[in-house]
Amino acid sequence: MHKFLPIAYFQNQFLPFDDAKISIATHALHYGTGAFGGLRGIPDPQNPEQILLFRLDRHCKRLSDSAKYLHYDLPADKIKTIIVEFVKKNQVKTSFYIRPFIYTSDLGIAPRLHKIEKDFFVYGLELGDYLSPEGVSCRISSWYRQADHSLPLRGKISGAYITSSLAKTEAVESGFDEALLMNAQGKICEASGMNIFMVRNGQLITPGYDQDILEGITRDSILTLAKDLGIPTIERPVDKSELFIADEAFLSGTAAKITPIKRIENYELSKTRPITEKLRDKITAITENRDPNYQDWVYVVPLG
Repeated sequence: MHKFLPIAYFQNQFLPFDDAKISIATHALHYGTGAFGGLRGIPDPQNPEQILLFRLDRHCKRLSDSAKYLHYDLPADKIKTIIVEFVKKNQVKTSFYIRPFIYTSDLGIAPRLHKIEKDFFVYGLELGDYLSPEGVSCRISSWYRQADHSLPLRGKISGAYITSSLAKTEAVESGFDEALLMNAQGKICEASGMNIFMVRNGQLITPGYDQDILEGITRDSILTLAKDLGIPTIERPVDKSELFIADEAFLSGTAAKITPIKRIENYELSKTRPITEKLRDKITAITENRDPNYQDWVYVVPLG
């Protein structure tokens, strides 16, 4: 059972979460014409009277860009102001997840984006580990990732997540924790809601933006950190057969953080993961505001 935060932002006001309701005729509910973001908040380990948000500006910019696909002008600065106020009003004392959502709020039945009302809401829930930090098992999904020429994959468009849902359920119901999707060219591109990395011969490898992936913020952070740590990195297409013999592999995302992959199909991966652990330790230190070199990645919200 999810434990939702008590206050939501809905229809231009803050109100109790239980009072934030939409109609069953809401346009976005029928056509997937929404776009969402997701970011974590954690109490500052050094000062529990303030909350730390990881790369808030980047999250707000991506959501503002996603809104453009829906023909909706929602400036990143406005999103940021609302999220900061949302955090202050909820006075959260544990790790939590923030879900901002843009959607077509009209009650019409024609699938369109022009001449239709849009709206924006924010809610949150307490959230610990989304996936096991000890590692997950993955299967190659029978469902393929959509192509950018059919959907704007650089936005987190809600309707696109039917593929993620199909893939995740297929994986879990067949005995795995997570699904890996291939693109139309038969290359591994991402998981159901996460980017993927592998390590071969000391080199960190991940599919590039030309492989129909989401422009992940955690992914971008990992590539920056790897270069700063002197880990050779490359963005290129990834074959399924490479993953089976990878030295290390892991998933990345706001909810998943950095989660090791321990098995892909019937291929066991090594339990020794030096590069994965180095990156995970580094990003954990940054999100907890313990690394002075990356303090600009952490936004501090005082609760007092």
